[in-house]
Order: sequence, then structure tokens, then C-alpha cells
Amino acid sequence: MARIRVLVVDDHRIFAESLAAALAAEPDVDVCAAVSATAATRCLERATADGRRYDVLLVDADLGTGPTAPRPPVQLPTARTPDAIPRRPDPVPAPPGTTDDGIALVERVRSEHPGTRSIVLAGRDDAHRAARALQAGAGGWVAKDSSLARLLTVIRGVLRDETHVPPALLTGVLRELTAARRHRTESERLVESLTPREREVLRCMVAGLGRKAVAERLYLSPHTVRTHMQNVLGKLGVHSTLAAVALARRAGVGPADPPTPARTGTPA
Repeated sequence: MARIRVLVVDDHRIFAESLAAALAAEPDVDVCAAVSATAATRCLERATADGRRYDVLLVDADLGTGPTAPRPPVQLPTARTPDAIPRRPDPVPAPPGTTDDGIALVERVRSEHPGTRSIVLAGRDDAHRAARALQAGAGGWVAKDSSLARLLTVIRGVLRDETHVPPALLTGVLRELTAARRHRTESERLVESLTPREREVLRCMVAGLGRKAVAERLYLSPHTVRTHMQNVLGKLGVHSTLAAVALARRAGVGPADPPTPARTGTPA
């Protein structure tokens, strides 16, 4: 029997361990739990190095909301509710800058561990976030009040390249994906209006470089870079660097490659 390796990621330790224990009762499931995106990354890297990668990442959509305030106890699986997903306490907003969104983790895993499928566990219906999760690479969006049987069905389904979205969310998710595609197409059209040099400058902006750093990278004067940046904003129809970067990302524009380190020593 082929075994399925699952990594549960949630910053509520009791919830993560309870769900892991419930899944481990299945004869073909091996499961571990991580309590942060950082811990999950370490687990994934270690498993890959050992040649035993995880098949499925099961991540909470509210990862990073963190235990910033006292919370009610977590409902553990009991003999009366053997098929229930244990309940995660309602999220408490984390301070600005501290949230490590579960959907962001899904996107990183798709890039760094393409053999691992991701499923997002959500405490509430949200077509917009579900669409974002699918765009990030998730294969499933499962409600927290689903049964363990349903969760296992989704786990096995995504391993067959199926995409699982609750029927009640399907229309909203399709609408969101259609709108996102329309915005991407418009963004792509605007980016295509840039000159090659302006696209280089835009990629530097996406990489977070300031005017001086862009000038050094492209061997241009700061005044010339300022002119290019103004042209980029004007052609994209935005009024700030942040807005230009957001539009560029929608169009699929990545950051400029890091400079190649200077080689030392005497040439052969």
C-alpha cells in the first residue's frame, strides 16, 4: 500500500497536533505537524534532502494570525466525534508585518517543492481567498467544518491532479478567477507598451531597488533613471512605485536577476 506523507501547518500547536493525530489513524497516512511557516519550510527541506518528500501540505488559511491573545480551548477529537476535524480557535489579528499568510506559504511551496501538493483549510467561506489560493498553487480549499472523510477525499483527489472547491463557493471562485485573468490581460498590455529599457527599470523596481541602486545596476545616471521611472508610471497609469510593482506582478513580471558576483583572481 502506497503511503501518503502529509504535513499539517498551523500556528496553534494543539490544533495542528490534534488534526495530525486524527489523520494518522488512517492506515495509509504518515503525518507530521509544524507550527509556523518557518518550521514547515525546515520540515520540507529536510524531507527532500532525505529523499522522503511530503506528498501533501495541509495549511491553515489563517496561518500567522498567531496566539496574540488568550483563546478558548481547542475541541479535540473524541469517541463521539471520530470523524470531525478538530476546531481551531477563531483567529486574532496579528500586529502589522507579522502575518505569515498560509496562501503565501502555498506559493513558496509550489516554487520550491513542486512535487508537494497543497490544500488550504479555511474557517469561513471566502471566494476571493479561495481563488487566491488556487492561483498560488493549492489543489483544494476545505472548510473547517468538513468531516475528516471529506478531507481525506480531497487529499487523495489532489494527488490525482484534481482540484477541489466546495460547491457553494464554485461560482464565486470562477468569477474571481475570470476577473483576475481580465486584470492580468490588461496589465500585460500595459507592460508591453514599455520600451526594453523601461521594462528593465520596472524589473528593478519589482526587486525593490531604489533609484540609486537601479542607476548602478543599469549603468545609468540617477537623472536618467528618474526619467525612466516617471515614464513607467505614466505608461502603466499608476501614481506610485508600489502600484507599478503590483501591476507588474499581475502581468507576470519578475524581479531583476541579482548581479553576478565579481570574479577574483588572475584570468587564465
